[in-house]
Amino acid sequence: MAEDQIEQRRRKLAGLRAQGVAPYGCRFQDRTALLEITEKHKDDTGASLETTPAIYAVAGRMMSLRRFGKAAFAHLQDATGRLQIYFKQSHLSASDFSLFEKLDMGDHIGVRGPLFLTQTGELTLQARQLTLLAKSLRPLPEKWHGLTDVELRYRMRYLDLITHSEVRQVFVQRAKIVDGIRQFLSARQFVEVETPMMHPIAGGAAARPFTTHHNTLDMDLYLRIAPELYLKRLIVGGFERVFEINRNFRNEGVSTIHNPEFTMLEFYMAYADYHDMMALTEQLFSMIAQEMKGSLLLQYQGKQIDLTPPWPRLSYLDAIAQKHQIERASLDEPKTVMALARSAHLTVPEQGPLPALWEALFEATVEPALTGPVFITDYPTDISPLAKRRADAPQLTERFELYIAGREIANAFSELNDPDDQRARFEAQAAARRAGDMEAHQMDEDYLQALEYGMPPTAGCGIGIDRLVMLFTDQNSIRDVILFPQMKPSARFSAP
Repeated sequence: MAEDQIEQRRRKLAGLRAQGVAPYGCRFQDRTALLEITEKHKDDTGASLETTPAIYAVAGRMMSLRRFGKAAFAHLQDATGRLQIYFKQSHLSASDFSLFEKLDMGDHIGVRGPLFLTQTGELTLQARQLTLLAKSLRPLPEKWHGLTDVELRYRMRYLDLITHSEVRQVFVQRAKIVDGIRQFLSARQFVEVETPMMHPIAGGAAARPFTTHHNTLDMDLYLRIAPELYLKRLIVGGFERVFEINRNFRNEGVSTIHNPEFTMLEFYMAYADYHDMMALTEQLFSMIAQEMKGSLLLQYQGKQIDLTPPWPRLSYLDAIAQKHQIERASLDEPKTVMALARSAHLTVPEQGPLPALWEALFEATVEPALTGPVFITDYPTDISPLAKRRADAPQLTERFELYIAGREIANAFSELNDPDDQRARFEAQAAARRAGDMEAHQMDEDYLQALEYGMPPTAGCGIGIDRLVMLFTDQNSIRDVILFPQMKPSARFSAP
């Protein structure tokens, strides 16, 4: 059926060209956004429109078409909304009506004419002039059901956007959130910067990188897994407050909360610590909530989340102990932790180091239950290679992760600025890498040299923009907030 329609449309295209009609037009001047028209005239009556005619030029995609002999109704859609259009042979020139007869749903057109109200009270533009702007050669998805195949919606996002206005709205909201973040940080004297996306050493996070090769330099490079080490080099260089909204690439799994290419906000503030970052993070989320929702009470997937500061603080090990109803000291006993891991059906090495066991236990049993917002603080040093140690407990770090709706939204810490301690941590990471941990941090001599010139006390925070947008637009999958999520090629993929 679709192939038949495509052939019919191609015949119309050939006919238009034969008549000298340009099927892919140029600019359409003096157009008015459809939302502007509907808002301006929403209270008008038929009599008022007759007394004071309102004539407009509009343009958009034709989303419906109902023909009645020598007349028809259609709905035109632009980026702002929809408006009904009325076509009648007696109101159009012979050439324009001939053109109209060759139109199909999905075509982009420009129309000029006056407004009126139909007998049912619908605001409608009466077409007096018609311009074809782009002929659609493929039929749109069935008008009542739209594009219902979820996988196809992600693969053919352009059709998803055409047929689902609520999807377009999610990405409009995303843009507003990112713009609000920029304004928030700029107002606090943070400078937006850009750092490299290709690194000679993959660093700043525990993740597998994507590898590429630079032909001229004849060297392998890594797509950025995090901008952290470059942003901290800027702190060494004298910038005291910097931020970057950046694209990161991690060669790891795909899920409802993971995409191999994602957007991250990272910001760093000199002469501050992780307590300052907690306060700043609360302020940032409160600003977004007020701007987007007008309230600090957020509805997410049927649950209410209260973002009113201050948010609870709970240490990492206390969170594990509370979840499993044991004494905090019991977590220092490998047998106890191994038994907890087995009870949670986790696959862990028999002689695994305690921090690795804690991490597996936390991710599997604690994290999903953190409705939040809650700051989980004071992570073990062994799993926090870039964070400053707590002065009163060197086996722990001044680090927090923010959890909301069972997901990590932010990761922050007082930055490790002791070059000797950082070198020792890198060496431990390098040993883990040699032992088979391909996500362990590599040795970065240039970064260590930068620290040796002196980095002031600094706090930094990273926030996943995609997960943040999921939260504020009430989306359950990261694919619903990324315009073109990564997809595996599929033999079943074909245009509808």
